[in-house]
Amino acid sequence: MDFNLADVYEAVAEAIPDNDAIIWGDRHWTYRQLDERANALANVLHGAGHGARSTREGLGGHETHQDHLAVYLYNGNEYLESMLGAFKARVAPFNVNYRYVEEELLYLLDNCQANAIVFDSRFSDTLAAVLPKLPQLRTLIQVGDGPLLEGAVAYEDVLSTASTLAPSVERSPDDLYILCTGGTTGMPKGVLWRQADIFMGSMGGRDLSTGTEKASLEEIVDAAKNSGGAKVLPAPPFMHGAAQWVAFSGFNGGSSIVIQDDVVRLDPADVWRAVDCEGVNVLLIVGDAFGRPLVEELERGDHDGSSLLAIVSGGAPLNSTLKDRFLAALPSVMILDAVGASETGSQMSHVSAAGAKSSTGRFTPGPSATVVSADLSTVLEPGHEGDGWLAQKGRVPLGYLGDADKTERTFPVIDGTRYAVPGDRARLTAEGEIELFGRDSVTINSGGEKIFAEEVEQALAHHPDVFDVVVAGRPSEKWGNEVIAIVQLRDGATADEQSLRDEAATHVARYKLPKAFVFVDSVMRSPAGKADYRWAKEQALNV
Repeated sequence: MDFNLADVYEAVAEAIPDNDAIIWGDRHWTYRQLDERANALANVLHGAGHGARSTREGLGGHETHQDHLAVYLYNGNEYLESMLGAFKARVAPFNVNYRYVEEELLYLLDNCQANAIVFDSRFSDTLAAVLPKLPQLRTLIQVGDGPLLEGAVAYEDVLSTASTLAPSVERSPDDLYILCTGGTTGMPKGVLWRQADIFMGSMGGRDLSTGTEKASLEEIVDAAKNSGGAKVLPAPPFMHGAAQWVAFSGFNGGSSIVIQDDVVRLDPADVWRAVDCEGVNVLLIVGDAFGRPLVEELERGDHDGSSLLAIVSGGAPLNSTLKDRFLAALPSVMILDAVGASETGSQMSHVSAAGAKSSTGRFTPGPSATVVSADLSTVLEPGHEGDGWLAQKGRVPLGYLGDADKTERTFPVIDGTRYAVPGDRARLTAEGEIELFGRDSVTINSGGEKIFAEEVEQALAHHPDVFDVVVAGRPSEKWGNEVIAIVQLRDGATADEQSLRDEAATHVARYKLPKAFVFVDSVMRSPAGKADYRWAKEQALNV
């Protein structure tokens, strides 16, 4: 059965109206209150003429055209209200990276065909600079203090005067959810999902280990009512897909979403305060960029963390040394590495627990994950020679907004089945695990050998003096390309290049070791913790 995300939330909210949906410091919003505020925003959008208006021929055949809402915010109740309100109004929301400069922001809002935007006052100057070039962007809703941008209305003001009853629109499971890719190796693209598919793939609609899908709203509601009301803290920005998926999985499962106080930067002490004060059960992080500062803060001994049942790392790998440190401090916690992509949803996972050897790089595939051949012609059998592409079948996106060529390349049809193949190299082992090598776009070809940036990064991250590291290639007369490591050392550390190579040599073959190092004060990453490989390439070329 297929579901619309607004329908699912409303059914859960009707069943548990007085349970906390969002907790942010001393502010709490119940399921009923969040539903009413989202209804009010939906009515604002609907009253401004936004919604589903006409039909068109599209990626999935004959489709309903929807307006698009840009969500240009830090984490907060407004972010989740904006997404839910858009779903209720049949407007497709999409995420905006709040670090973008004017050129990048203009590209994204134009490429993703934004008709309306909810934005934070702190971004007013950047938005104002590009508005004259975006005539289709006609509804501006401003969150926070500060003077109103010309043409904008204040978020709280318009919500306070709008009806809290849902607008009378006929929703569909085919209504869109748009997730913009991070753009760390190129300009971002909007990935078009049917709401029915992203719900099943990543927002709580199915059992990820068996693939069993929820069959009815009654089954979804019963599960939410009997869940025990877990508390979930997505520490990354909601503009990151994993944070959105965890938040809506929480809503659809009857959980409370906790937001840390400092939403502008990652403050490890602030995150742990939220965990302890609210009794958080599940903490979402993004790989080493979040894991390292959080575990170091935890080890200082000023935090409890005993309410935690699981730490989930999504979007980037968490190295085994950091896993072991988390488990030493919190031995009852389960650490879940979750692998997925904007183009696939959740794909596979690895669980680490105290007393067992932690690892990074091998995962238990979900029922829809597999590996296909390098030429995209065959689904590979376990134990195959060489590497192939990590792939997903079943509930996958319609494609990329406005890019038919990239859609055709990324979503090939193999033996009559459509797959999502976003570009990660992988191997399906004889034991049925998937060994993940990394994104092909950041692969370094050196002396005829393929070297994956992520595996070298993980090898160097084991060194105790390394706080953060990213790897890129640069041209070499001898090798064609060679590996360069851009390293941020821990405060006060003095590790030299040889000690870093020696540590890496215990984890990867010698031909993969960096030929040179660049030491920087801070490694550039997205707010979601993903490496900025364009920046890394610039650093490597300047050695």
